[in-house]
Amino acid sequence: MSAHALPAAAHLTEVTPSITGREIAAELVPPPQFHTATFDSYRPDKDFPSQAQAVATLRSFANSWEPPRPSGFFGWGRKKAVEHKPGVYLDGGFGVGKTHLLAALWHEAPGPKYFGTFIEYTALVGALGFQPTIELLRGSKLICIDEFELDDPGDTMMMTRLLGALVGSGTRIAATSNTPPQALGEGRFAASDFLREIQSLSSHFETVRIDGLDYRRRDVSGTATTVDDGTFDGVVSAMSVRGERVSADRFRDVIEHLATVHPSKYVKLVAGLDAIALADVEQLHDQMEALRFVAFVDRVYDAEIPIVATGVPLSDVFDAEMLQGGYRKKYLRALSRLIALTSGEIPPHD
Repeated sequence: MSAHALPAAAHLTEVTPSITGREIAAELVPPPQFHTATFDSYRPDKDFPSQAQAVATLRSFANSWEPPRPSGFFGWGRKKAVEHKPGVYLDGGFGVGKTHLLAALWHEAPGPKYFGTFIEYTALVGALGFQPTIELLRGSKLICIDEFELDDPGDTMMMTRLLGALVGSGTRIAATSNTPPQALGEGRFAASDFLREIQSLSSHFETVRIDGLDYRRRDVSGTATTVDDGTFDGVVSAMSVRGERVSADRFRDVIEHLATVHPSKYVKLVAGLDAIALADVEQLHDQMEALRFVAFVDRVYDAEIPIVATGVPLSDVFDAEMLQGGYRKKYLRALSRLIALTSGEIPPHD
């Protein structure tokens, strides 16, 4: 692709989105593919009993919003409700259905309620300020936090304070992550310096372990699909002729552009696109570039936008050192999603 111009199409690098705190709050609902997620539509893998047990635990957690029903005269024989901590924490590898179950819980909960990724909540605080965010979220019955990440000490302390204030006012919390709450921060920064904050955060949650295999790797090839230059040009041109909106950019240009856009705005960067075309994909060796690309991939995956790419397969986009480091699970989740996005087989739930 470097030898000639890109096909006529929209360019991600020409989009400079803006987003307000109120807009972020309005978007705090499950992604489109989870709008109808229920506990019944989750398909537990019989080879991993913890999946069915997770469903049972979350059903019980959802029922705890309802007062116990009396039985017998004057309430004698009343069934005692199962007691739960104010939060539930879904821990498991990528692709075992944690987000599906989190969304199912959100649908069962009474309002007001919010559903967003960790980065969306931190962006909300950045846009509104800490106290206004508390006032906005105060009174919520449930706050769901998907992809709980503690990438820096500031976020650790801020989220601990935020959740502590909300739990103290009666809000329930549900979160997903690839790391148990007592291990948050390990391998990423000096966790011992923030041990008190991490333990305090952990104490709010009942941990629910979900074992299993990544269904994306069961359903698709283990390598992201690439195309040659001619196919790339043809796909982009054909989609444009059909009136579909496709962006076409060189991979390096996109990586550099992402550095100029706050990750909370990535959702607007890809809004309205039917496909994303990336030319001359190269392996990343810079950690900050890689983490920004992970955040970008998450938003593309949520929006179910397929990717067409040339160059290095996107399943090889992170170098070996990254895949051995503290963000390993985050990178592996992104690779799993990239395989699905380039295969044309985007699965219905995460």
